[in-house]
Amino acid sequence: MSATPTYADWIAVDWGSSTARAWAIAADGTILAEAMRPIAPAVGRAMLTDLIGDWLGGTVPTPVLACGLCGGTDGAPYLSVPVKLAALCPQPAPIQSDCRLALALVPGLSQTQPPDLTAGEETRVAGLLARLPGFDGVVCLPGAQTRWLQISAEEIISFQTCMTGEIFGLLAGQASLRPVVDGTALDTAAFDAALADSLTDPRRLAQRLFAIRADAVLNGTVNPVSRARLSGALIGAELAATRPYWLGQDVVVAGTPVLTELYVRALSQQGVRARVIDGTRLALAGLARIRAAQIKAGGKP
Repeated sequence: MSATPTYADWIAVDWGSSTARAWAIAADGTILAEAMRPIAPAVGRAMLTDLIGDWLGGTVPTPVLACGLCGGTDGAPYLSVPVKLAALCPQPAPIQSDCRLALALVPGLSQTQPPDLTAGEETRVAGLLARLPGFDGVVCLPGAQTRWLQISAEEIISFQTCMTGEIFGLLAGQASLRPVVDGTALDTAAFDAALADSLTDPRRLAQRLFAIRADAVLNGTVNPVSRARLSGALIGAELAATRPYWLGQDVVVAGTPVLTELYVRALSQQGVRARVIDGTRLALAGLARIRAAQIKAGGKP
C-alpha cells in the first residue's frame, strides 16, 4: 500500500481462505489502489482495518462491500439455492469493528442435498455474467476448493464443491509423496494418462496415489511425471464425480492460468470444449455489479 493515503468512494474486498484482496474504488468506478495479503485460517475480521486503513477518510464511514469468508460466524445468512443473482443483496455486518467504515457482506449460498456452501463463488458468478450476459450452462471455478455451478436465466440452480486443490496441496506438501512430486513442472503425457485412468475407475484412487511414490522409488521416475500423475489422478476423480455438471453442457472455466489450463485440458479429453475466462478480477466485477444494483434500487451506498 502506498505511503500517501488514497481515500476511496467505496472499497471492495474478496476474503479468501488464504488470501485477502481489496480495491479502493472511485465514484466513477476507477480503481485507485489495490492490496493483497496472505492470511491464516484463524485470522478474523480484525485484519480488515489493517488492510484497507489507508483508504478510510472523512467524517462519513466509507462503504466496504465484502464477499467470501470475511463474515465469519456473524456474517450474512446463507441463501438457499436456487438463487437469482439479483437476490445477492449485501447485508450490514451485525458487528461494525471500526467507525470509519460501514461493512456490508454479500451472502454465500447453501445447498441441502448434497450439503454444500459457497464462499465468494456466488459473487464471481455475478462478475462472470457481467462479462457473458445471458450465459446458460456450467461455471467451473478451480482453486483450493473447486466449485461447479449450474447457471440458467441469471439464476444459480445448484452447485458442487470438490477439495481437489486442497488435497493436492496436502499430499504434495506434507505427505510421503512430497519428495517425488516436488517442483512445478508437469509432464502433459503423464497427466493425460493418469486422468484417463482415474476417470475410468475412480474407486482405485487411494491405491494409485501410493503407486506414484512406489514407481518413483523403484523405477526412478522423475518428479514432473510423478507430479503430473498426482494432478491427473485427483482431477480425474473430480471429473468422475461431477460428470452431470459438464457432460453435454456449455462450460466456462475461470481461475488462475495454471489451474484453468489443467481443467480445460482435462475436459477436452472428454470432448468438452470449455470456454476460458480470466478469473483474476471476477470477484471485483461481481462486487461492482452488486453495488451498482444496490444503489439503483435505492439502497444505502
